[in-house]
Amino acid sequence: MKDKILRKFAEVFGDAEGAKVYFAPGRVNLIGEHTDYNGGHVFPCALTIGTYGVARKRKDNRLLFYSTNFEQLGVLESSLEDLVPSREADWTNYPKGVIWAFGEKGMKVSGGMDLLLSGNIPNGSGLSSSASVEVLTGFILRDLFGFEVSNQDLALIGQYSENQFNKVNCGIMDQFAIAMGKKDNAIFLDTADLSYEYAPIALQGAKIVIACSNKKRGLGDSKYNERRSECETALSELQQAVKVRTLGELDEETFEKYQAAIGSDVRRKRAKHAVYENQRTVRAVEALKANDVAEFGRLMNASHVSLRDDYEVTGIELDTLVEEAWKVEGVIGSRMTGAGFGGCTVSIVKDEAIDTFIETVGAAYKEKIGYAADFYVVEIGDGPRVL
Repeated sequence: MKDKILRKFAEVFGDAEGAKVYFAPGRVNLIGEHTDYNGGHVFPCALTIGTYGVARKRKDNRLLFYSTNFEQLGVLESSLEDLVPSREADWTNYPKGVIWAFGEKGMKVSGGMDLLLSGNIPNGSGLSSSASVEVLTGFILRDLFGFEVSNQDLALIGQYSENQFNKVNCGIMDQFAIAMGKKDNAIFLDTADLSYEYAPIALQGAKIVIACSNKKRGLGDSKYNERRSECETALSELQQAVKVRTLGELDEETFEKYQAAIGSDVRRKRAKHAVYENQRTVRAVEALKANDVAEFGRLMNASHVSLRDDYEVTGIELDTLVEEAWKVEGVIGSRMTGAGFGGCTVSIVKDEAIDTFIETVGAAYKEKIGYAADFYVVEIGDGPRVL
């Protein structure tokens, strides 16, 4: 892959002299969905698929961007004087946002660069291609311009750029999972204070299979911000009745005791999901530590039911993938992952059942939805690096 994208860089930019090659992974969240902006726990891992980048400094202030995933757009040009989001900038709003965010944090990028990106994360799949690009850009800036920032800082800068520059009110999970990824481990992260621990994923004769619904969705124009605001309102209503800073601080019992303080049934359901999902995530990690993969799978299934019924972010595509998965012998657990409204499901499937799983779930999905899903058997990889 390294040689291939260096050749492409030389083809696009004239030569590859002085260029360096980088990689940042995508991520999948095993359990803990829509908890990260509610002060709860999440349990994501970095993948071995992700975004490759080739970069080199320029002697002027021009920023030249090219992506093999959007070749029809050609080279998109900007400059250090033009760090504002625009529709014409298309995908380059993500790297531009990170360059802008570094400046906002007192680390002004002193020169332009040529940047070629090539991702093997399915676009619009919910495996965090945008966060992968953000962390990758931050990692490149640190390397090329010598900024003193930790990987955790790179995650926070990526989130800041997505929130403030691209106006998507995302939590910290995606960028954190990518920046802090560790091979064969998921990250048990408390989003309230960013304390975390690595938990080894030993699936004993099973693998993680991602099913991509191929229903495209854009985070900014999805109902993501609406769900977030429903939870914020529910929290402020609960705070009239109980001393609590985030929904993640509540256990099920306390929530049941005070839920009447929430003024609408819809907001009550949203808050219930945030509280119960957080507790499921804590229990799921305990189950893994006790080598109880079956219990982990049951909690994944319960997570999907809650996302479908209480949070209402699944939709027919994701529900079909999950409900068909549940019928297959050898599926330990299956749920939607990511923001919802399209995107992906994540399943833990016994090795001997993987082919059957892909075949039967794929056929049922195509019959019901009218187009095919894509399946990926994935491995858990490390965070960003120079290749």
